[in-house]
Amino acid sequence: MAEIDTLLEETLANGGSDLHLSVGAPPKIRVSGRIQELDYEPFTLELMEGLLKEFIHPHRWEQFLAGKDVDIAYEIPGKARFRTNLFRNHWGPATVLRQIPTDIQSIDTLGLPQTLKTLASERSGLILVTGPTGSGKSTTLAATLNHINENFCKEIITLEDPVEFTHTDKNSTFIHREVTEHTHSYSSGLRSAMRADPDVILIGELRDCETMRLALTCATMGMLVFATVHTNSAAKTIDRIIDAFPAEEQDQIRILLAESLRGVVSQILCRKKEGGRVPAFEILTYHQSLPNSIRQNSLSSIKNLIDQNRDQGMISLDASIRKLLNDGVIDQDEAYMKANDKSAFRPT
Repeated sequence: MAEIDTLLEETLANGGSDLHLSVGAPPKIRVSGRIQELDYEPFTLELMEGLLKEFIHPHRWEQFLAGKDVDIAYEIPGKARFRTNLFRNHWGPATVLRQIPTDIQSIDTLGLPQTLKTLASERSGLILVTGPTGSGKSTTLAATLNHINENFCKEIITLEDPVEFTHTDKNSTFIHREVTEHTHSYSSGLRSAMRADPDVILIGELRDCETMRLALTCATMGMLVFATVHTNSAAKTIDRIIDAFPAEEQDQIRILLAESLRGVVSQILCRKKEGGRVPAFEILTYHQSLPNSIRQNSLSSIKNLIDQNRDQGMISLDASIRKLLNDGVIDQDEAYMKANDKSAFRPT
């Protein structure tokens, strides 16, 4: 058994979601959001390089040596699959491996908002799932695509770095493509996808202007596009996309976004009282006043739009946190730490 497998199995046995390895430190795992050490000696440079070479493909190792961060998927057959990020820090090579659930669960099983089913039923447009790293975006997207797979006959192309969840065809047909393995970049993969007659496209991350521009183009051409962004609210997500472009292009991008945006689902993970974590959401869905707010750059009105349309499935992050607190799922301190308006959750 490879040494990395031993460490990963110990991570799983302790209920960990992530394994952190770095030169000069013992292995560390994340359990219910908190980092804790495993009972090992600190890694030396030689031990770390030997462990990494044992499971990293030689051509990916060459990419790493050339100075690049590397993202791959690693699997212990029959047990678990992990998203693996290989990088360098002050002390040398390091890696973080995050567990990817092997079973794709439904929106209902995961207890996700029913609004996701409505968004999955859209024929075209752009739907953004946002949040910090490790907040469950990939799981939410997998459940949403699973709903499409079970209820609609669509061709679905996924572009990820690396491929995380792999779907079995049900009513829909999936084409999974991995950036660097099957296409040079997100932008080149999107250009190819536009010629492949897809109904739905999943983009692992909107990283640059070109990818954002192509995603907007696909959405306005009649495709349903899902993508992730590392932001924590609907308004900040819209602002982030527009601000990513040069000033002379922003008016045009604002018009494209106003025309195509169908929803923003922002999520964070909160620590549960009884252990484990639970997501809290901010959800913005399409409303007749939304395009005008985007075109006129009146993003301050987004919060009011969400608050005034809860009957349409919208909810603010603080309202979602308040429900978790009132239901006894999280405690007052956790609600205070994760809320936007902390004055409303300040412990007495």
